[in-house]
Amino acid sequence: MNIIYQDEDLSPSQTAQLMDATELAVDTELTGLDVHADRLCLVQMRARGSDDYFLIHIRDNRDYPNVSRVLANPKSLKIFHYARMDMVMIYKRLGIWATPVFCTKIGMLLAHPNGGHTLHHALRDIFGITLDRDECCSDWTGRLNTPQKQYAAADVMYLHLLKDYLTDTLADENRLMLARQCFDFLPTRCELDMNWGVRDIFNHNPVNS
Repeated sequence: MNIIYQDEDLSPSQTAQLMDATELAVDTELTGLDVHADRLCLVQMRARGSDDYFLIHIRDNRDYPNVSRVLANPKSLKIFHYARMDMVMIYKRLGIWATPVFCTKIGMLLAHPNGGHTLHHALRDIFGITLDRDECCSDWTGRLNTPQKQYAAADVMYLHLLKDYLTDTLADENRLMLARQCFDFLPTRCELDMNWGVRDIFNHNPVNS
């Protein structure tokens, strides 16, 4: 594992490397899960088959046009776990939609409706892989220490493997098209999250904000 951690934007050579990828495993670290109050701190990326793990610290006073270009690349599939949160926070900070997308959390819920849906549960139950979750509630706003870097890199280490398994399983269950329709809807779902608060227009009885 070659962890490349930096505060600045991707270099031209790093950008070219990631733009050539047909699939990118992507994750983020945030200050919390409130779409309006919290912010994006870190973007992790790994191309399929690569041993390079890019960890880009997102600072409030800097621009990241190359990170944005890579995430918005229409030729690469972005693989997230819980894409709804990652995508909305990326859009909020960088102004781009990280599409096309495959969300392994949605895939898990469609493939195994009665099973666990966290990345930790998915990897453990399907592959017997246990992730170290000690840094789950870390402060991601400052410069990262070694355990934090390793934790952040591990979150994109197995997403390609999980995506492949879920693609086959969903195809066997005749749910792959349904999953893809859910993935395509994610930017719209994210826009609703940003603009409609706690009132979910898809509920039978929406809760008034």
